[in-house]
Amino acid sequence: MRRSLKWLAVATTIGMIIVLLGGALVTKTGSGMGCGRSWPLCNGKFLPLEITPELVIELAHRLVSGVVGVLVLILSIWSWKAIGHIRETKFLSFLSFFFLLLQGLIGAAAVKWGQSGFVLALHFGISLISFAAVFLLTLLIFEIDKKFDAEKLYIDKRMGFHIIGVSIYSYLVIYTGALVRHTKASLVCPDWPLCLNDAPSLPANMYEWVQMGHRAAAGLIFIWITYIFILTIRRYKEQKVLYWGWIISFILVSLQVIAGAFIIFSSLNLYIALMHAFFITCLFGVLSYFLLLYSRSKRNHH
Repeated sequence: MRRSLKWLAVATTIGMIIVLLGGALVTKTGSGMGCGRSWPLCNGKFLPLEITPELVIELAHRLVSGVVGVLVLILSIWSWKAIGHIRETKFLSFLSFFFLLLQGLIGAAAVKWGQSGFVLALHFGISLISFAAVFLLTLLIFEIDKKFDAEKLYIDKRMGFHIIGVSIYSYLVIYTGALVRHTKASLVCPDWPLCLNDAPSLPANMYEWVQMGHRAAAGLIFIWITYIFILTIRRYKEQKVLYWGWIISFILVSLQVIAGAFIIFSSLNLYIALMHAFFITCLFGVLSYFLLLYSRSKRNHH
């Protein structure tokens, strides 16, 4: 049974990544209205006659989200029953399904009634919470065999402050990035890292503010994670989970910044844009795991 549960957990985690990237693909290709204003049907039909690329992307995203939604529900219930004795399980089970449902409802509402870019930008962040909960559930399921044991890990207050701070702040960075997509401000500044547009000046309109706000936020998270990475190498080398975790975080945030720059240089190449979304998804997963470890560490050393 445990083996089947592990397979389900891994499949659901991969499925959630596909849902997140699918959502980014829908936004980046402007396929949100691919099925018109009808939901869950497409242009009021089960199988529409006029097939367009936008319709295929939107319909595929809906189908995948539906299938993954069922997987998340099964994983939530099964985990609750199988490893419900582990303190975090029930909370994560609830979180994973609730936020996936919420994300689906926001998506449906956007199709039916339309929504502003500021509301739609929440969509990605909500999906991300569901992904993080599924990812942590998967780690809990694999932890049972004690193949890797993070129970004894002690995280002091200094590191704890950075973990909580950078995790919350990363959510703000993710929101500003989604806002760039949903307000179609991706290419408003053809230069990088500054928005020169002939001469250096303050952003001149909302789109430039959105774009430059995201770049400033992303620059700060890069500096912050670099600082924690250096701190870990100096002070926490013997704590292997922290050591390797922050190395991975530093690599991901570096790739994230590089992908962000290349989005501008390549004039919004779709594959680079999707990689940009993928790196931040992975980084958020790692930060969520740090939060889990810190909450355990506080409990174990009180």
